[in-house]
Amino acid sequence: MLRRIQIETSQRGALLGNSKAMQQVRAMIDKVADTDATVLVRGESGTGKELVARELHERSSIRRSGAFVAVNCAALPTELIESELFGHEKGAFTGAAARRKGKFEQANGGTLFLDEIGDMSANVQAKLLRALEDRRIERLGGDESIPVDVRVVSATHRALEDEIENGNFRADLFYRLRVVTIDIAQLRERREDIPLLASAFAQQAAERHSLPERSVGRDALRRLMEYDWPGNVRELKNVIERAAIMSEGDELTAPAIDLPAPPRKNAPELASNGNLSVPYTSDFRDDRREFERRYIARCLEESGGNVTRAASILGMHRQSLQHKLRELGLGRRYVAVPPEVLENSVK
Repeated sequence: MLRRIQIETSQRGALLGNSKAMQQVRAMIDKVADTDATVLVRGESGTGKELVARELHERSSIRRSGAFVAVNCAALPTELIESELFGHEKGAFTGAAARRKGKFEQANGGTLFLDEIGDMSANVQAKLLRALEDRRIERLGGDESIPVDVRVVSATHRALEDEIENGNFRADLFYRLRVVTIDIAQLRERREDIPLLASAFAQQAAERHSLPERSVGRDALRRLMEYDWPGNVRELKNVIERAAIMSEGDELTAPAIDLPAPPRKNAPELASNGNLSVPYTSDFRDDRREFERRYIARCLEESGGNVTRAASILGMHRQSLQHKLRELGLGRRYVAVPPEVLENSVK
């Protein structure tokens, strides 16, 4: 009954979980939601960054009566994002047949969520910084200074410290956006949350598709626990939805859990440097990620676990290395799932 209440009272599936990582996220939301501080949410794709932003909005007595407006900065061409954020006047450019309010004005009194902020062009970054500092904007093609009362929550999967170092992101904007930072752990770093999430998503899928409710079978759960979830909670939700549709009987079964095949165990070696052998799997991104993981782990081993020393050896800022450790699943050891959790999840 409690599980059903959790699902019915919100749609924030990615925020479900009893792991230490999710407890920390919820504790940060508790502290920050009722303030007007700008928040930077960091995490891999699919971890639930927008859900954190929505929770901050809904929990704010200042903002929840206003609109929640989301903008995906990576999905908009550079020439359109300025108009999208600040609006434009009639005739400002070819095709501007009428005045149009931008997202800042649409979110007035509420929350503006800027997803993938690291993909924003330098020109728009400068105008965003000015809007945040002055709390005023100007539409494209106009000269009227318009006051806006907006809380900005931004999100990124990039290490913005590296982007600053490479000249791709303004340091002053970074400091303005990250008054508070909330880091969301990858699903592979909080595997003990998988049984609860899988059960919640199975229930949601049953309701959405008018299917009988099914528990997650023991063998199915074992498959879920052994997978690394590069797509994080979003991928888990999609896998469970398919399993709910394909399964028969009283539970979701292992054959219905459709996951990519693991890398070939007997794959030829691509490169070798002591303990840094990397398998060739015909997937460049996965092979590169695995090499990074092994290389940095080896560097940390040589540094006696000292992150600052390892960062110096790697030529990185300490914060950038910490972000990379979280990205590669080296941030902390996996937490073992107690037998009773596994047992209870299939009851």
